[in-house]
Amino acid sequence: MAEKSVKKVLITDTILRDAHQSQAATRMTIEDMIPVLEQLDEIGYYSLEAWGGATFDTCLRYLNEDPWERLRTLRKYLKKTPIQMLLRGQNLLGYRHYSDDVVEKFVAKSIENGVKVVRVFDALNDPRNLETSMKAIKKYGGVCEAAISYTTSPVHTTDYFVQLAKQLESMGADNICIKDMANLLLPYTAYDLVSKLKKGLKSTTKVHLHTHNTAGTGDMVNLKAIEAGCDIVDTALSPLGNGTSQPATEPLVATLKGTPYDTGIDIEKLLPIVNHFKGVAERLKAEGYLSPKVLSIDINALIYQVPGGMLSNLISQLKQQNKSDKLGEVLAEVPNVRKDCGYPPLVTPSSQIVGTQAVLNVISGERYKMVTKEFKGLLRGEYGKLPAEPDQEVVKKCIGDEKRITYRPADDLKPEYDQFKAEISEYIEQEEDVLSYAVFGQVALNFFKWRKAKSIGVDKNMADSADRVYPV
Repeated sequence: MAEKSVKKVLITDTILRDAHQSQAATRMTIEDMIPVLEQLDEIGYYSLEAWGGATFDTCLRYLNEDPWERLRTLRKYLKKTPIQMLLRGQNLLGYRHYSDDVVEKFVAKSIENGVKVVRVFDALNDPRNLETSMKAIKKYGGVCEAAISYTTSPVHTTDYFVQLAKQLESMGADNICIKDMANLLLPYTAYDLVSKLKKGLKSTTKVHLHTHNTAGTGDMVNLKAIEAGCDIVDTALSPLGNGTSQPATEPLVATLKGTPYDTGIDIEKLLPIVNHFKGVAERLKAEGYLSPKVLSIDINALIYQVPGGMLSNLISQLKQQNKSDKLGEVLAEVPNVRKDCGYPPLVTPSSQIVGTQAVLNVISGERYKMVTKEFKGLLRGEYGKLPAEPDQEVVKKCIGDEKRITYRPADDLKPEYDQFKAEISEYIEQEEDVLSYAVFGQVALNFFKWRKAKSIGVDKNMADSADRVYPV
């Protein structure tokens, strides 16, 4: 207890990444950030999460920004505070597994351009899908923060997560992050989990908690985790804090002030920064990206263990089929499907795969009469090792006697980097362009065409705003 009682708590602020991704479709621009970056740099954060996740896609697809240039700009202003990014292991920032050469180059360039802390996770908690990225993070001098995707099931016990964390630590993790993407972690469970992680891990390994406030429990979860010895917690400045985002920064700083956990952050220094982001939030509201609905408490996560984003997707699918009245049945079917396929955490892409299959099971009137190729792929092991063995009857009905993959899925992939480089040779202005194209294909290509048109002085106003190409 003595060790716990004297530890200053460190803060990672997500205002530059997950806060606006969770609340405002990731639409904050670099111009929104620049005016307060130097002030943010003086606050004393452990890190600022500012890159990765959906920011890369949104920069290319919607904001006419080169994400690599955004990173270099952030590094220019943030001279003291480490820049943190979110990486999906072998998936990088995309939606499939990439070859090892592409993964290594992506990590290398991320660190070279300014990232210091790399939070890396796998949707299925399969350590094999983290091997290449974790080795690269260590090789190129980054801080490797390996995340465990938190979820609840008979398989996902506290001991399961502690053993997983120990394995990730043995693979080179500097920090272990509890990534509670759906705000399913409850306060006293958080206390128990953090206590056991601190006991089971090396004293030099930091425990970092990432939760949301979707179900309204985020502040309590953070506080109980801190009392259990958590080293770092994620928060977001209040203009884009709470709700589907992280618990707000200022209340936690005030709560811990004068206690043994005091963050050392001067709340008065936050005021001008908060006022700036209030203006940004107002613009995002006016443009329709930030809805007040994201701030309301959604207890569906607590009742059905269904993350908020997954729930809205289910509602949308049923509406398209004119079956909105079946929502209750679908919500009841989701945990059954999840059990059948080995209890994957409900995070991208498994949340979409499980949710869609639950919808099909209900509207077709027969379970697994219609099966998506993605669900078959999940059962075959194409996404990685499932947390538990799937139901054998379901496996037989869905994929028959097809061979299931028992090795690391990326082992099937030949080196891809040179092929990607050849495909876009006429548009390459920097090596990083190859990586943008590798992960986002046509979206990146459209951006390169728009950038080229802009550079040769064509009228930007005549460029196609949807595809960002000049009509010639």
